[in-house]
Amino acid sequence: MSATTATSEAGALADREPSAKEIRLVVGASSAGTIFEWYDFFIYGTLAYILKDAFYNVDDPTLGLLLVWSTFAVGFAFRPIGAILFGFLGDRLGRKYTFLVTVTLMGIATAGVGFIPTVSYLEDNYGESYVVIAPLIVIFLRILQGLALGGEYGGAAIYVAEHAPPDKRGFYTSFIQASVVGGFVLSIIVVLSTSALMDTESFEAWGWRIPFLLSIALLAISLWMRLMLSESPVFQAMKEAGETSSNPFVESFTYPGNKSRIFIALFGVTGILTTIWYTAFFSSLSFLRGPMNMDPLTVNWVLLIAGAISMSFYIVVGKWSDTIGRKLPITVGAAITLLALFPAFWGLGALANPGLSDAAERSPVVVSGPGCVTDPFAELFDREQTDCGKVLETLTASGVPYTLSEGGELSLSAAGNDIPIADEWIESGTARSAGIREALSQYGFDFTPQQPPIANLVGIIAILLGLGVLSALTYGSVAALLSEMFPPKIRYSSMSIPYHIGAGYLGGFLPLISGIIVASTGNVYSGLWYTWVVVAFGLVVAWFGLKGGPPTDFEDNAA
Repeated sequence: MSATTATSEAGALADREPSAKEIRLVVGASSAGTIFEWYDFFIYGTLAYILKDAFYNVDDPTLGLLLVWSTFAVGFAFRPIGAILFGFLGDRLGRKYTFLVTVTLMGIATAGVGFIPTVSYLEDNYGESYVVIAPLIVIFLRILQGLALGGEYGGAAIYVAEHAPPDKRGFYTSFIQASVVGGFVLSIIVVLSTSALMDTESFEAWGWRIPFLLSIALLAISLWMRLMLSESPVFQAMKEAGETSSNPFVESFTYPGNKSRIFIALFGVTGILTTIWYTAFFSSLSFLRGPMNMDPLTVNWVLLIAGAISMSFYIVVGKWSDTIGRKLPITVGAAITLLALFPAFWGLGALANPGLSDAAERSPVVVSGPGCVTDPFAELFDREQTDCGKVLETLTASGVPYTLSEGGELSLSAAGNDIPIADEWIESGTARSAGIREALSQYGFDFTPQQPPIANLVGIIAILLGLGVLSALTYGSVAALLSEMFPPKIRYSSMSIPYHIGAGYLGGFLPLISGIIVASTGNVYSGLWYTWVVVAFGLVVAWFGLKGGPPTDFEDNAA
């Protein structure tokens, strides 16, 4: 049988209208597994503020958070490798059994984080030289998670897409995108529920382990649901015809026109969606909880509400794309993001901590002295941070805007009044943070956890929902789009490679890169430039590279 015949047979099977029961099982099992798997991945980021002290023995809180985001990025760095490995298996052995393996690997690796000893336990019982064991185990488990996630999205998205009739493909696959947000929402729900059952001290001491250990139960549920599924009809047709690819990874780069499709998928699709997604959810989480000093419990609640509501946006956009096409929502969402990104975060800052900007305007902070440049990783690499750099580092971590002034000696002032810098401030990050905050509090700076009034909280949720709309526009139809862009025989590999390179590096490193930019510049909004540049480049690629109009299958796209 020829490749054309096999493709036609596969297409005929895919075009069959599934029964209501069949589509509920396919979408339900795939979406639930995706929620659980992304929960496993996101719980680490949701608990970043605790894990920085549990697994990293550093004095500087900014460095501790950067190390958490560095380890977070390690998982993303291995996603492309997982995409290659599991994409190969998915195109050779089938969609179903491949994502059974990925969800199992993810569940085991996540549960493992709950058993890692903290650095304080290792230091107290075995000595300071053993504290490195904790971050090394974390890195190893994050690698396993990254490998698993590299195979999960492609498997779930293709599995649903290949069961869906063409005119409903965007709608059915949009549940996969909504499930990614669902994993983030579930992680917040579990953290809120667990922390509510115990006092803050107990939760930060050992209660944070419970959300990780819960993944064992979620793994069991996910496996039970996915074992009930049958193989994708498109893959079955190719397998029976003997037309599966012998080496899908190599063929992804040798198939006619596929290199350009991979480039467009990487920068014009994934680059846009992933940077907007992580900015909307993780950058806002870090921004509100960190420099805006908003009460952590309140931050969790507003993100939970905004995330839960925004899940519906992805389904609306996916269904909409079945009519108007995949290109229009993506380009419109990217264009609006370029215009609205900075104003959205300025609004979040003004609503979350209005007193901060007022105090900075009334009592401007000025720093001068030699070597006034921050080195975020000085402590990690045993480099000497300048005294001025240490002061700038503390101001940035506290969300205090400042101005640099030329001067021969280190000095700090507010409202034109000198603030004496004590010797112990230079020696200890804890003393420096406490001393500077106490001194600046005399000038109207409030460093207590902020609890904004109800009106402000409504405004914050509205802005987060706006960011959720932008994420949905650029993400809601993507599973259908990527499935339609690539030939069935190498679809798993071809869509997984650009998706996970983009999501793994452009998006996964976003919290780290943005954090470094903020730490280096002292401007809490400067990290947004990373998102802006990636989205701007992606918009150009999408505009010229994606096909407009109603959605079409691969054969029509390739014509």
